[in-house]
Amino acid sequence: MVEHRSPQTIRIVLVDDHALVRQGFRRILEDDPDIEVIGEAGNGLEAIGLVRKVDPDVIVMDMSMPEMNGLHASIELMKQRPGSRILILSMYSDEQYVKNALDAGVKGYILKNAIETDLTRAVRAVAAGEQYLSPELSSVLIRAIQSGSFEGSNDPYDKLTQREKQILQLIAHGKSNKEIAVLLDLSVNTVAVHRANLMSALGVHKTAELVLFAVKKGLVLPE
Repeated sequence: MVEHRSPQTIRIVLVDDHALVRQGFRRILEDDPDIEVIGEAGNGLEAIGLVRKVDPDVIVMDMSMPEMNGLHASIELMKQRPGSRILILSMYSDEQYVKNALDAGVKGYILKNAIETDLTRAVRAVAAGEQYLSPELSSVLIRAIQSGSFEGSNDPYDKLTQREKQILQLIAHGKSNKEIAVLLDLSVNTVAVHRANLMSALGVHKTAELVLFAVKKGLVLPE
């Protein structure tokens, strides 16, 4: 018997560096007859090219990946395709990780330990233009709001552009100016200027200090 998908099918691109994990996500999602996985990518860099090619409704993106992680890829996708609806999958419930993702423009953030109950619901919400966070993150966000960390502050990090945050993250992952230039399609001189501006804005003088700052801000993820 041939399965017929509705005209309202939600078209998904799955991004995770483990093929078996992607297979599991695909099975969960395609149990819903209104959801179709139209492509898969193994890292953020592959995802950017694939999204440009197939134009999905929702991008389901792992946070921690080699080459280019989910946060970095989300920032880049939002630059290239401002209407992108991105759902982040993460093992990390730390408020800084969640804040970084929301600041990048993602529409949803769910924890991997709740995939079976949250994934389809989250995809449907994000496809409809809504935001979705794992229920377990509610207390994290309430604490962040109460502490004022989601409001305006004098933290110089909050004044950085998304491009500057991208470059800071790549520096912290040990990328050279030349490697960053290739990844972001910039000139080496432009990257060098961004690096100098970062040091000035953050009041640091050495690359090691930039790395330490990036770690504290949740920009360095295990791979």
